[in-house]
Amino acid sequence: MKTLSIVVPVYFNEENLPETAPRLLALKRDLPDYRLELVFVDDGSGDDSLRVLLQLRDQFPDEIKVISLTRNFGSMAAIQAGLKETTGHCVGIIAADLQDPPELFIDMVRLWESGVRAVYAVRSEREDSWLTTRLANAYYWLIRKFAIPGYPRGGFDFLLIDRQVVNDLNTIEEKNTNVMSLIYWLGYRCEFLPYVRREREIGESRWTFSKKVKLFIDSFVAFSYAPVRILSLIGLVFSAAAFLYGLFVFVAWVSGRINVEGWTAIIILLALTAGLQMMMLGVLGEYLWRILDEARRRPNYLVERRFDNTIDEDKELSADVVAGTEHKGEPLEYVSEKHHL
Repeated sequence: MKTLSIVVPVYFNEENLPETAPRLLALKRDLPDYRLELVFVDDGSGDDSLRVLLQLRDQFPDEIKVISLTRNFGSMAAIQAGLKETTGHCVGIIAADLQDPPELFIDMVRLWESGVRAVYAVRSEREDSWLTTRLANAYYWLIRKFAIPGYPRGGFDFLLIDRQVVNDLNTIEEKNTNVMSLIYWLGYRCEFLPYVRREREIGESRWTFSKKVKLFIDSFVAFSYAPVRILSLIGLVFSAAAFLYGLFVFVAWVSGRINVEGWTAIIILLALTAGLQMMMLGVLGEYLWRILDEARRRPNYLVERRFDNTIDEDKELSADVVAGTEHKGEPLEYVSEKHHL
């Protein structure tokens, strides 16, 4: 029997989980030939998400595995942590907020069975605000134009990939990256499934503007040299303009037509060039900071605890957490093996 694994990053989703888990578990009815493995990764949630997850695990110990990270590392790191824990022949990724329909996994599995290595559920429409939709469309247009040609126009973060794709992805220990773009960059044969992304009905999104900006910067720095090349082009244009302007001033001085006036123009030029220089240094700093981050070799995430059927003591710990018991004075086990870096 083949196994379908599904990774679900969790961050402040205690209200969603009682509905999300049953809808994912319902996939067994339509995929009776598959064993289902749900890997929920608690990304340092500050609510009762972990408690709810452990209650669900106690009800469905054969299908649900819970991974608890030491703190909030971000959704991309949580997805990477979940992928490391999967054992399935094919692996899906879906958010816990139910804006994406879990039932679409059935069509994804059928396409995977036909030989497709990656199936991406692409947003044909979004039930989001006008501003959110326009910004998202602009982001994906820029990705297609300057970073990854052929990237889906509506983007995706809901997908199904083959075990070989997961294994290749797990060998890449890159930091500050976009996992979805990285999967597409691998270049495996893929298919697109259009769907309408629903408006969130339960809970409040933690996908803040600052996190969106970071993802935007990470995506371009990780997959495109366009920012650096644009800066080089700007520098070349301004150098040529400065040379021509200097030649003009010299000719005017020789011919005696230059006068003392021009202080305003000089200040404007100095301010403009100084601003451009600072912008260029900022872009270069983004690349240099990422080089430093890679050189330090800090892990992308740390697993505080695994809750599955492989360790007997997890069951006892699960009951303690559900009951609200805190292990003060006896720290939980920290796991940071090499393959989790």
